[in-house]
Amino acid sequence: MIVTIDGPAGAGKSSIARDVAIDLGFAFLDTGAMYRAITFGAMQAGIDLADVDALVSYAANAELSWDEDRIDLDGNNVSEQIRTPAVTSNIRHVADPPEIRECLTMQQRRIAHGRDIVTEGRDQGTEVFPDAQCKIFLTASPEERARRRLRQLQESGRETTFEDVLTAQNQRDLEDRLREVGRLRAAPDAIVIQTDGMLADAVKNAVLDAVRNCMVKSN
Repeated sequence: MIVTIDGPAGAGKSSIARDVAIDLGFAFLDTGAMYRAITFGAMQAGIDLADVDALVSYAANAELSWDEDRIDLDGNNVSEQIRTPAVTSNIRHVADPPEIRECLTMQQRRIAHGRDIVTEGRDQGTEVFPDAQCKIFLTASPEERARRRLRQLQESGRETTFEDVLTAQNQRDLEDRLREVGRLRAAPDAIVIQTDGMLADAVKNAVLDAVRNCMVKSN
C-alpha cells in the first residue's frame, strides 16, 4: 500500500510521515530530501544552477539511496549537509525544471515499487503516485508553519528570526504553487487535514485514522 502525504513547507510532513510509517510498519520516503541532495551535490560540483541542461545531466546520473532517515548521494551520507539554508535557498533550481522532476519521479517510483510505504512531498498524490490507495494533504496557516520551522532551526542551533523564516517560506510557497510540473496542490481525492493548533501527536493520530479508513475501504 502506498500512502502519500503532501503539503506546503513547514506543515510537519516529514516528522509525521516518519512516525506514521513506524506505527504502521511501513517504509518511509522523504522526497524533499532527494531534491535537497541533488541541489547540494550540484552546488558541491560547482554546477551553474542557472544551467538547466547541466543540472538535468547531473540529476540523471546521480545515485540516490534512502534508508530510514539517511540519504546517500553517490555513496556518501549527506543527511546533515542537505539541511543548510544555502541548500534551501537554491532548491528551486532543481525542483522547477520538469526534466529533473521526471528523473526523481522515476527514482521515487523505483524505491516504492512493491513496498508498503509512506511517502511525503509536494506532488506525491498528484503526479508521482496518482493511483495511491491513500492520499493525505497536511496544511496549516503560514504563521503556524513559520513558528514550527523557527523552533526546528533554533533547536538545531541555527539563529534566525520569525520574520526571516516567514518571508523565505512565503517565497517557497509561491514557487511551489507556480511550478509548471509538480506544483503544490491537494489531489481531488486527498484527505485534507488542517493542523493549526494541533500538537504533533494529534496530527499523527488524525493521519493514522485516515490511513486505517483507507485500508478498510481498499479491502
